[in-house]
Formats: sequence, C-alpha cells, structure tokens
Amino acid sequence: MIIQSADKYNVDPILLAAVIRQESSYRNYVISPAGAVGLTQVIPRYWQQTCPGDLIEEYNNINCGTYILASYNSKAGSWPKALAYYNVGPTGYNSNSKMKKQGEKYAEQVKQHQETLKDAL
Repeated sequence: MIIQSADKYNVDPILLAAVIRQESSYRNYVISPAGAVGLTQVIPRYWQQTCPGDLIEEYNNINCGTYILASYNSKAGSWPKALAYYNVGPTGYNSNSKMKKQGEKYAEQVKQHQETLKDAL
C-alpha cells in the first residue's frame, strides 16, 4: 500500500514509511487528541471531502496522507517544509514562529526515521 500510494503521488516510499512511523508507529487505529486518525494521522474534518471513504481504513488513510504530503510538497517547494506543513499546517507554519519551530522539529524527526529505514535495507 505504501509503494502504491508513493508511486501514485511521486513520493519516496521510504519517506512515506518514515511519516507513518512518526505519526502512528505503524498502529492503524490510533486516534490523536486533535482527531487525527489512522496510520498517517489524517484529520477527517479537514480532509474527508478530498479523501472520500473511511479514513481509518489502511488503504484510504495511506492514500490520503500521501496525497496531502505530495500537495504540501508542491505548495512548499521542498520536502522538509512539506513535512513541517504536514505537522502544523501551512497556516500555522507561516503565521506562528512556535508552530514553525515545531514543524521543523517534526521534519527532522521524520528525516531521522527515513535514514534509519534506509540503513535497514
């Protein structure tokens, strides 16, 4: 599922796996205090219109999370900034220095997971 979605949206599958590791530690039925669900921790109230279907279901969740990540990369122009957007949203990143710093820290954590996964291959 990771490879299919990564190919569909032109995202590195190892990066996508690293995002899933950061977001849910590969646990499918995780729900965050903010209401984010599933492996990629998509927030249905923001994304249900864009990503139809049950967002807790693994395939839908991975596909939606990958779509969001790819969209943010197009908007942001770089993967680190796209990852920060994924964590705090473009508005939070661009309007609040504390949120920007949180997003940058998140991007660094995902990058570390990505390196660990690459080293394991």
